[in-house]
This record gives sequence, C-alpha cells and structure tokens, in this order.
Amino acid sequence: MRTDARRHHDPQVRGFASDNYAGAHPEVLAAIALANGGHQVAYGEDDYTGHLQRVMHSHFGPTAEAFPVFNGTGANVVALQALTDRWGAVICAESAHINVDEGGAPERMGGLKLLTVPTPDGKLTPELIDRQAYGWDDEHRAMPQVVSITQNTELGTVYTPDEIRAICDHAHERGMKVHLDGARIANAAASLDVPMRTFTNTVGVDVLSFGGTKNGALFGEAVVVLNPDAVRAMKHLRKLSMQLASKMRFVSVQLEALLAKDLWLRNARHANAMAQRLAEGVRAVDGVEILHPVQANAVFARLPHAVSERLQKRFRFYFWDETAGDVRWMCSFDTREDDVDAFLQALKEEMAR
Repeated sequence: MRTDARRHHDPQVRGFASDNYAGAHPEVLAAIALANGGHQVAYGEDDYTGHLQRVMHSHFGPTAEAFPVFNGTGANVVALQALTDRWGAVICAESAHINVDEGGAPERMGGLKLLTVPTPDGKLTPELIDRQAYGWDDEHRAMPQVVSITQNTELGTVYTPDEIRAICDHAHERGMKVHLDGARIANAAASLDVPMRTFTNTVGVDVLSFGGTKNGALFGEAVVVLNPDAVRAMKHLRKLSMQLASKMRFVSVQLEALLAKDLWLRNARHANAMAQRLAEGVRAVDGVEILHPVQANAVFARLPHAVSERLQKRFRFYFWDETAGDVRWMCSFDTREDDVDAFLQALKEEMAR
C-alpha cells in the first residue's frame, strides 16, 4: 500500500505553551539539507562536528570543547556526571529543571544526589548555596561537589555576569565546580546584550549545557566543557548515557547554523521582544497579575482559574501552579505580533465574561 506524507497540522496555529512547540528555523533546515548526501565519518569524526569546535571557540574561547548530544536532559546528565564522583551531590534551586522536569534522570541515570534550595526568583546566591554547602567529611551525607545554575532561570529571570561570578568564586573557594544549564542561554545573552562568554567561561563556569532546540534547532544540544581540568571521561560518559549520535553531523550542523553568524541572537531577541509585547498588554488587563520580572521569553501570570481554562481552549499554554492559578506563557522565535495581539484580545474577552 502506498502512503504519501501529508501535513497533519495547521502551520498558521501558534500558541504560548512552550518554545519547544515551535518548528525548526528555515536556515537550520537548509543547513541539514546541506550536510546531507555522500558519506561522512560517524560518531563525531565528521567535518561538521570538527567545524563546530571552531565556532564554539569563537564564542567561548580556545579551550572550549563541544560534545553534541540529542537533548537537554541528556546534556545535563552527562555534564553533571562528568563533574561528580560516585558519592557526589549537586546544589541547585528547588525550581531547577534538573530537579522538577527531568523525571529524576540526574539522580536515577546519573547516580548523583540533588540538594535543593528554595529561591524566590529561581536564582541562587552564595548565601543560598551555603544552606546545602556543608558536610564534606560526613560519610552519612552526599558530598556537595557541584553548583548548578540555570540561565535564564525556570522563572524567566536572568543572572547578571556579576551574580554568576560571585557564585563561581564562592563555589570554587569551597572546592566545588559550577555547571550552567543553558537551555535558553541565547535568550539570556539577548536580554543582557552581552556575548555568552561574559557570563560563562569569563566568570568561572566550568561546564555548560548549551541549548539549541528552544532557539530554532530541530533537535540537538551540546555539553560545552569550558574548563578541561574540571571534567573527566566525557566521551565515555556521553556514550554510556545513550547520547552519542552516530550521524552526529546532523546535530552539529544545526548548532553551526545557529552560532556561525547571528541566527541564535536574532531568534532570541525576537522571542524576548514578543514576551515584552505580551507583558505590556497583560499589564493593561485588570485582574491579571504578572508574577516575575519579564527578562527573557517567558511571562508568568496569575488570573482566575476558570478564565485560564476557557482561554486554553483558544490558545495552548500550561498552568505553572494550578492551585494558585499561576500560568506560564512562552514566546518563540516564530511568534508573531499578530499572535500576541490575538492572545491579548482573547484574554480580555475571557476576563470580561
């Protein structure tokens, strides 16, 4: 029986549920097609992965080494394993993706312990880190060896370079290393209007999980080792964590397409701008409260539960805390002004009912 590929969705429909809902940027798709055809050495020995290393050097310095992987959870699990001993623990915000949204993968697959700290805005500080940074000689407690931060955070807030430097200095003074989950690192750089190195290797971050999917890639992220002395056996850890792509050229060429010029920054600036447009419109709607500073591409809001349920029938988005009535609205590289304006009109209509 012959079956033809067909479109199963309306490409004009966009919501505010997640930047993972967006498709791939056309320039990324073109890059994948460019890398296709002929044979290239498998498992990362291809020309595209080799060139990606040079591209990463331009952003993160000559000692940076990228290890492409399939997804963000994989990047975090591989990175944290490379930074910890079998008895090690990772200090992170209670709201961190590695704690809340990765199905226990860092602990179950990585074999490490997460030591969480409540934070009002998703951001750690040296003082908050010290709530868990103790007991290195206590055999009854997992040993704190890594501080993991997220830039930008799960609450849409952004660390300044000075804030990350203070965390890195504090962690290193206590013999710990620093991992940065950069699933939305492009949005943070766009918000701060600085190069990515300004708040990563320049201020002391040891290892970075670099995000591509939320910024226009079809799939694929990378573990970027910024401090070679901080890790060990990265290639082996990537393989045993099931994150070694045989046809790695198709991951690497996407990251190259984003990073070789300014596509990563254009995409992030646009997504951030759409979030600002959305936030400005929401502030004019009585009865809706914006919960956190809108510093990247997310808007967190509180509104009546019944209104959200009705609005969800018109636009996709998620509750963040359903009991409190908190929701999260995400903007993407392909969000349009018309999408934002239509959503705001729908919000006003539902609030008026």
